[in-house]
Amino acid sequence: MTHAYELGMYEKAVPSSMTWLEKLSTAKNAGYDFVEISIDETDEKLARLDMSLSERIEFIKTMEAAGIFVRSMCLSGHRKYPLGSGDAATEKRSLEIMQKAIQFAADVGIRIIMLAGYDVYYEESTAQTTARFERNVRASVEMAASAGVLLAFETMETPFMDTVAKARQHVDAVHSPYLQIYPDLGNITNAARIYGTSAVDDLESGRGALAGVHIKETVPGKYREIPFGTGHVDFKTLLAKSWSLGVRRYVTELWYANNDDWQERLVEAVQLARGILDMNKSH
Repeated sequence: MTHAYELGMYEKAVPSSMTWLEKLSTAKNAGYDFVEISIDETDEKLARLDMSLSERIEFIKTMEAAGIFVRSMCLSGHRKYPLGSGDAATEKRSLEIMQKAIQFAADVGIRIIMLAGYDVYYEESTAQTTARFERNVRASVEMAASAGVLLAFETMETPFMDTVAKARQHVDAVHSPYLQIYPDLGNITNAARIYGTSAVDDLESGRGALAGVHIKETVPGKYREIPFGTGHVDFKTLLAKSWSLGVRRYVTELWYANNDDWQERLVEAVQLARGILDMNKSH
């Protein structure tokens, strides 16, 4: 390890048509230390959790060949199959996805599974969906603890869990070292604007429970596909705060959107993040 921290590339920053070897090599060439795999709500991505043992071994060999590894997972498949769903079949599927994701992570060397901070996404949030979510998060943490894999809530764009402080309440309720928080700097900046609060203070509320940080740009009211440097996220201040709170794993969250300059965007994101993180490291 050449840095006092590791910087990861979000898989969706590159064209989905690329092979894993191409994705991994692209990340390495752009200057990243690891890759964050996406397990979203599409059947194609969820099918990854059903890889056979031989396919998992092949995946590990591909990482070894590229010289860079997948070390975190963005598990957003729970948007379609949420832990708090009022539909019994959907709720059952949500726990199956969780079990498979934890096993997949354990098998291929993924350290952190990021959980989307939604009780439900396509349904209305109620006291009942919240109660089911809390019960199923506890069940998920039990599975993760037995596998030695860390779960961490990502702060999202809906009122249910759009701040570190809200995520902290759920983490404290479970009180397990296997459930932590993975703030998204863009999302908490938007939340601070909505609530008239401070994103720095919000990060502070996660002290001792921050597993990593998503470095993402946003503008008020918009949460995706904002180029770095064109939004309102104060990366310098928020990354300095994250560093002071002990965060040493970061991922730049960008999306490939059929843009021709995606490779330049990757390099720019690495330079921006490393420029700030290296400055913090030297202090």
